[in-house]
Amino acid sequence: MANIDLVMPKMGESIMEATILKWNKALGDTIEMDETILEIATDKVDTEVPSPVDGVLAEIKYQEGDVVAVGEVIAVISTEGEAVEATPAPAVVEEVRHEAPVPLAPAPQVAVQATNGQHHAPATATLAVAAGTRFYSPLVKNIAQKEGIGMAELETVPGTGREGRVTKKDILTYINGRTGAPATIVSPIPQSVSVPTMPSVAAAPVPMAASINGDVEIIEMDRMRKLIADHMVRSKQTSPHVTSYVEADVTNLFNWRKKIKTSFQEKYGEKITFTPIFVEAVAKAINDFPMINVSVEGDKILRKKNINVGMAAALPSGNLIVPVIKNADHLSLLGITKSVNDFATRARAGKLKPDEIQGGTFTLTNVGTFGNVMGAPIINQPQVAILATGAIRKKPAVIETEYGDVIAVRQMMFLSLSYDHRVVDGFLGGSFLRKVADYLEAFDVNREV
Repeated sequence: MANIDLVMPKMGESIMEATILKWNKALGDTIEMDETILEIATDKVDTEVPSPVDGVLAEIKYQEGDVVAVGEVIAVISTEGEAVEATPAPAVVEEVRHEAPVPLAPAPQVAVQATNGQHHAPATATLAVAAGTRFYSPLVKNIAQKEGIGMAELETVPGTGREGRVTKKDILTYINGRTGAPATIVSPIPQSVSVPTMPSVAAAPVPMAASINGDVEIIEMDRMRKLIADHMVRSKQTSPHVTSYVEADVTNLFNWRKKIKTSFQEKYGEKITFTPIFVEAVAKAINDFPMINVSVEGDKILRKKNINVGMAAALPSGNLIVPVIKNADHLSLLGITKSVNDFATRARAGKLKPDEIQGGTFTLTNVGTFGNVMGAPIINQPQVAILATGAIRKKPAVIETEYGDVIAVRQMMFLSLSYDHRVVDGFLGGSFLRKVADYLEAFDVNREV
């Protein structure tokens, strides 16, 4: 009888763990290939995990609400289809806690210390969670934090999910109908508090914010913000950053988009923004300078054959996520436009799939969206370069004509490239950036839609 391990999938470059939201299959259930087995969530995305094979669910190693590291085995599938006798959930939890206890958060670790390191402490903490509070997905907690909803108030939100859980729709409905001041937000519980005094301290989510003397507000980072912070610090520690800048005259590009945007949407049902045009130019320039499309592993340079351009997208929570347009150099402008619009829409709705936010070889961030004229972005490891495009603004510029130089009002923008100086020197970085600007400046104003 062949057994296949089902592992926690990697949800992105900076994601190291995920929360199990719901098991759609029970022990002994027959499973078809690509059928959803369970639902998982991180602070970036909620998604479903499909079965890689046909078979029977032979073992469940983690329960709903457990936080599991990426790459850990979460279930075992028997491919012979033999019957498997289901065992009670508590027994499964106990077995898991004996074989592979997973640290969930600082609070549960305090609980373990308070019980003098007894082996069953993690399981006890899990039972306390179930008895004292509802489980909240990272997405729901992020929305609550943004809206200033503390745990006391969150506990009052009606839930329509399984076992009364609060879904994204529930929290948004509550916010839309919310009136009056939010419930009082309690101060964070010191980690030195013992479990006997506060039985649910191990399971209680950290309050979102607290006020000290009325002059300072302390805001607890959500898990996604912590991951972003760690990722940015690690990038700066890993790569010596250099940033180059160029200014580009994108008048032809600007006028072309203005001329065709209505007909483009009528013909294809897609709005065309500047981002797809930038992605197209980046993909062309990478083909010209392939050594910008690399990563570093020790003293080796890994040159990537696929051009996978990540596009930084802002989330409603204020955080960022980077969906990846795979093989961007093989796509038409229409294909890139569809990918950009689809990713932007599903990113805001938290519906991106795990493989859509990984595998990037180069990143583009459009700081012009926020009205910024330029920026010096931090490299998205393990890549070696990231391009920022600034706001397009009308400016007087000198233009060479057959009758001499003239000053005219043109649509101008800054582009900036941050690159890893270990493997990208000034010549390569500067030449690549100039090539991107050249492609934008040479845009054909008569290009067919």
